[in-house]
Amino acid sequence: MVADEGLRLRPPRNRVEKRAIGWWTVQALILVLPPLVALIVLGVVLPAARFWLLLGAVVVLALGIAYVVVMPQWRFRVHRWEVTDDAVYTAAGWLLQEWRIAPMSRIQTVDTERGPLQQLFGLSSVTVTTASAAGPLSIDGLDHLQAKDIVEQLTATTQATPGDAT
Repeated sequence: MVADEGLRLRPPRNRVEKRAIGWWTVQALILVLPPLVALIVLGVVLPAARFWLLLGAVVVLALGIAYVVVMPQWRFRVHRWEVTDDAVYTAAGWLLQEWRIAPMSRIQTVDTERGPLQQLFGLSSVTVTTASAAGPLSIDGLDHLQAKDIVEQLTATTQATPGDAT
């Protein structure tokens, strides 16, 4: 994205909530546990394929443990956000990391989302849709009350910012 005059791509200042680590960990477990359980059950039920199924379960277990332990911590270290009077800054990802900036004059919509797991952890996501072909910016792992405040701030700032967000 081409930044407006005076805006530059830089690391955002604010970390997401530490509770996001738990949220990302549960998401990882939901991804890893079903194939692991399926391989173990099939390995017990199908004696002819037991070796290969249990070998697959060991591989899924090893990779799954690494994923469940490393990914949430790594994402927490990378994920950052910042809202200024001029722009929204985000940094996200873990293996593939992305820094983005959205000038206020380019913001079209601001949305908030709270899935069941986010609600369990008291978290929300804020999505900022812009006129950019790169797609919306997302700030995940925010305290739900903080997310509400950010949406209100962005709404007020974008309404007061001249431009047509195109």
